[in-house]
Amino acid sequence: MKPLHKLLLASILALGMTQTHAEVGVTDTSITLGMSAPFTGPNGLYGMQMREAITAHFDQLNKSGGINGRKLELITIDDGYETDRTLANTKTLIQDKQVFALMGYYGSTPTTEAMNKVFGPAKVPLIGTISGAGTLREPLASNPNSRYMFNIRASYADEAEAIVNQIIALGLKNIAVFYQNDGFGKSGLEGVTNALKRANLAPVAVGTVERNSLDVAKAAEAISKTNPQAVVMVTLYKPTAAFVKAMKQLGQFPMFLTLSPVGGEVLAQELGNDARGIGISQVVPYPWNDTIPIVKDYQRLLDKQKDKFSYYGLEGYITARLVAEALKKAGKDLTREKLVTTLEGMQNFDLGGFKLNYSPNSRQGSRYVELTVVGAGGKVIK
Repeated sequence: MKPLHKLLLASILALGMTQTHAEVGVTDTSITLGMSAPFTGPNGLYGMQMREAITAHFDQLNKSGGINGRKLELITIDDGYETDRTLANTKTLIQDKQVFALMGYYGSTPTTEAMNKVFGPAKVPLIGTISGAGTLREPLASNPNSRYMFNIRASYADEAEAIVNQIIALGLKNIAVFYQNDGFGKSGLEGVTNALKRANLAPVAVGTVERNSLDVAKAAEAISKTNPQAVVMVTLYKPTAAFVKAMKQLGQFPMFLTLSPVGGEVLAQELGNDARGIGISQVVPYPWNDTIPIVKDYQRLLDKQKDKFSYYGLEGYITARLVAEALKKAGKDLTREKLVTTLEGMQNFDLGGFKLNYSPNSRQGSRYVELTVVGAGGKVIK
């Protein structure tokens, strides 16, 4: 009986050691990931387009055996683009749902707060968020929480510089800014102001709108008094549409330009014919371009249904591809720390026509920016 007793004891101890060393969110058969984004409310379409592409790619991978023999599971929670809800969701995903890592977040202030108060201190990596804010790109030496934030898209400073350079190239100097009064809008305003300053210019007028509000009348009135030649709008699609309509009702027809978070397709739907001519900076390739490998893969994933193609969907797909590639490279013996160091080693990493660049000291990912315009019929064109 003694040998049997010892064998049983050894088995229990071995099982205990295995459970002790198992990484949170990882089993022999699955890896659980978490996502907080708006799925309802005025910005719900953004989150839904991202989630659709992410889950479609994960389903595709799971049908082929997953990553290193593990299926990918995604838990998503609606935050309505509200900071408090994003914080609560992040705590729920990490503490209650026990996810391995986070992905596909949305918004500058919500993500920054979550990084500094929740997932950064918990040392849980977040891969990809719809934000170009400088607060998510601080040097690791000055903010240790930045170590766990892996950005994919270019910064708002990158987008603002491309927009301002285009305006100046057209000989326009009377430039106003309309921005959302939160981390997104303030970061974009800073980017535009700095880009103008490099050209010895400054905004002739500045107007603002609160997040999730359509109260744009005061901003439109103040900006219209300066008769601007161009207005850079750092807002999401509903306040952007309201502002453009308000300006035109005041007899103002400047060149309107806006940053990528606006979502060109939904802005065109919201504004109809009034959207024509609006310039939009983009941080991922044109989703209807069938010559770029990663875009072709995205199109095939959606069965080439052009009505489903979108910039947010493509960015969600790029995020899912990066997550999958990093998990694969990290290997079977998966830990959060190993995922972080694996991502840090992905320098000049080509996903198929879209390159990402990380290092132990950089979380920028990409500086890709191109300008598009809303054409006839509401179609976004290059």
